Amino acid sequence: MSGGDVWIVGTAMTPFGRFADKDLVDLAAEATLGALGDAGMTMADIGVLALGNVYEANSHNGQRLQKQVGQTGIPVFNVVNACATGATAVRVAMMSIGAGETEVGLAVGVEKMGKMGLLGGAKPRPDKKVYEPRGRYGSVLKTEGVLGTGLMPGVFAQAGTEYALAHGVTATQFAEVARKNHAHSVLNPLAQYRKEFSLEEITGAEMISYPNTLPMCCPTGDGAAAVVLVSDAKLRTLDPGVRRRAVKVSASIMTSDPWTESDQVQPDVNTLTRRAADAAYEVAGLGPDDLDLVELHDCFATAELVHYDNLRLCEPGGAGDFIDSGAPWRDGKLPVNVSGGLLSKGHPLGATGIANLYEVTTHLRGEAGARQVDGARVGLTHVVGLASACAVHILEAPAR
Repeated sequence: MSGGDVWIVGTAMTPFGRFADKDLVDLAAEATLGALGDAGMTMADIGVLALGNVYEANSHNGQRLQKQVGQTGIPVFNVVNACATGATAVRVAMMSIGAGETEVGLAVGVEKMGKMGLLGGAKPRPDKKVYEPRGRYGSVLKTEGVLGTGLMPGVFAQAGTEYALAHGVTATQFAEVARKNHAHSVLNPLAQYRKEFSLEEITGAEMISYPNTLPMCCPTGDGAAAVVLVSDAKLRTLDPGVRRRAVKVSASIMTSDPWTESDQVQPDVNTLTRRAADAAYEVAGLGPDDLDLVELHDCFATAELVHYDNLRLCEPGGAGDFIDSGAPWRDGKLPVNVSGGLLSKGHPLGATGIANLYEVTTHLRGEAGARQVDGARVGLTHVVGLASACAVHILEAPAR
């Protein structure tokens, strides 16, 4: 982009959960007004709006949101890109700023999923047995049959199993990822679930798609998140209090699958992430050793573990050792998913990419309360959408 640095000056998210008394626009408006208030702005200051939503994507939700919070005639982009939808909305707003079309952009991600069982996958085939487990934790679909199914539990079970076979990772190490994230969630008042699980409870729970048991799968739900972005020139005109809390977007990268001769149907989540991460580190002029925290796409416990390797957080093949070392715990060398991650915070698809930015921004400002990562200065967010999309953002703390 040619317009210089882009900064986050306002961000907010709703609690994630299930809200029968709020519709999709209500949730989007709550996050929008929170982010605007955080930035000390109103809709009159916004030059472009990008709204991300997956399951009501044909409803012109950006325009519907404006009718609730204020119409000013600005361009509105309605975005859908599977689980990378929210992060894609951020990219749209950033590109508009970078192109010099506006100095201030608003990106909103929102989803109203309730107890939807089908998590981002294709409709079940008639020869597959599919059902929706119910209980205290949430709902995902269980599939029986070959790995490689279009249903997400099977896709990420396969990714984890392939990594485990190549590098000697155990089912217990995958379960340890879930134990960590559920423990982290206890400190996050916005998380959908705030309950610790023992390793025995996790490994002994209902099997969804081996090795992922129910507590190793993210729940569906409702929620929204928003960010206000400004150009470098605009930042210099803002109130000193806003400037002191501004967080720099040092890199914003998206990738999709390159063409290959393979007959693989599903996107290659490993290559997608590696390409995005490597490009982000190069653009930011930083490396994995510079990171103080990471919010990555742990839709399943297997996904988080393989992405330790894909994001270069550990030695090649060393993701099992990385979780065993305690490094990704909140008080470890490189905290990962201090929010509780998707496993506990929840995964309303359109909101997730922006919620990750909210979490890292809050830590870089020193405003994360009981879950604060001490001294956090650089953070990375990551999200994968299995329409073949990966987004990685690197954020840097304001000068204090």
